[in-house]
Order: sequence, then structure tokens, then C-alpha cells
Amino acid sequence: MFVAFGIKDVIDILLVAFFLYQVYKLMKSSGTLAIFGGVVAVIVVWLLVSQVLEMRLMGMILDKFISVGFLVIVILFQDDIRRFLVALGSNRGWKFIVRIFSRKGESAGDKDRYIAPVVLACLNMSRKKTGALIVIRKEMDLSAYIHTGEMFTAEVNARLIENIFFKNSPLHDGAMISADNQITAVGCILPVAQNANISKDMGLRHRAGLGMSKETDATVIIVSEERGTIAVAHNGKLISPLSVEELQQILSDEKNAE
Repeated sequence: MFVAFGIKDVIDILLVAFFLYQVYKLMKSSGTLAIFGGVVAVIVVWLLVSQVLEMRLMGMILDKFISVGFLVIVILFQDDIRRFLVALGSNRGWKFIVRIFSRKGESAGDKDRYIAPVVLACLNMSRKKTGALIVIRKEMDLSAYIHTGEMFTAEVNARLIENIFFKNSPLHDGAMISADNQITAVGCILPVAQNANISKDMGLRHRAGLGMSKETDATVIIVSEERGTIAVAHNGKLISPLSVEELQQILSDEKNAE
């Protein structure tokens, strides 16, 4: 007896594959890939026992274990699940919906108004070897990181950025977060990348910038206090060292790609 297999089943399989792939990426980025493998193994055993072999007693035990285990996973990984849902909702594929309800008539010049002052500030801080950590928000919500620092609302200004990261400033050790051509928070704490492959020459700023780029879609600019070099972290990758022209080009290209 043949089992009917139609377009609905193909869509079902594709959706399950997409879901598993997204969960795999989430676990990989958070360093819990081994747990993902364990969860998949338990689900496979549960399906074999309860659906294929039809072992009633063992299937009943695994049913209870799966229901309780799902709740435990949600509790343990609530922050990671929240980031996954935010990333899914912030996907570029949904941007056309956002644009329908967003303000119209915003020119390209208005969108990238922050680039020139940020690049100028990085140039001056690089020359003076002033350490800096600047986060530029893209699509994902950064409220969780904004609340770790001091709320700050001001237009992006080169002199203001330099004053924020001035060595005697009480806020110079944290990160500055910018969104929509405005500075939204200063002195923020960012997640530090724990990858063992990271060069030992990287300081805490570079690790924090790389960690932030892995957790979110933000672009992070790092100015080294020791060497005065400029680096950019994005999508879990660190580009260093950069000239001022290269920095400006990267920011412009990313803005045009949105």
C-alpha cells in the first residue's frame, strides 16, 4: 500500500528542515551545539519508540519526558530563543512590510548622515590612541544591551564621540550604541566572544565587538588603545586593520545593502 505524498508534504518537510537549520545556527552561535545534538537524538529515539516500534510503555515515558524537557529547554535558553525570534522577525525578507508603515520621503543622505562624523571621530581617536567601541544598530532590537549602560539621546557628532571615549570620561570603558543617526546609549556592556580560535593579541574591546556581531546584526567599530588601529566586526567576522577610507567604504556599502 503506497502512502499518498503531495505538495503539502513537501512544504511540511521544507518547513521542518528550515526550523531545524535555524535552531542549529542558534545553538552554534551560543556555543551549545552539543546540546542541540542531544535534543535531536532524544527526539529521534522518541519517534522510533512511539511511532515506528509502537512500544506503549516506553513511548508513554518518553512522551512525559519530551513534554517536561521542552519546558526545561525554554527556561534554560530563554535569552537565546528571544534572540532567535528577534532575528527571525528582523530578517531582510520582511523589510518590505516595515517600509509600508514607515516614514516615506527619507532620502539616502538622511539615512547615512552618521557615517561622516563616526569616521572622523575614529580617525582622531586612532591618531591619539584612544580606545573606542561603537555599535551601529541595523535591524535587530538592541534594548537588552542599551539598558546595561546610560540612556543618551543626541545627534551623532564627531566631537561628542571623542569626548565620550576620552580617557578621563566615566563612560569611556563601555560601548556607545547608535541608531537612526542618533546616539542612544553609552557605557554599555557587550557580550564577549569566547571562541578559542581568537588571537590572543585581541584585547577585551575586540572580543566584545566580535561577540556583539555574533549575537546581533549590528556593525561594531573598534579603535585599539594599544596600537591605534581601526577594526570592524560584522556577522561574526573581524576585519582589521582598516584605513579611514576602508572604514567609510564598509559603512557605505552596508548602508546601501539595506
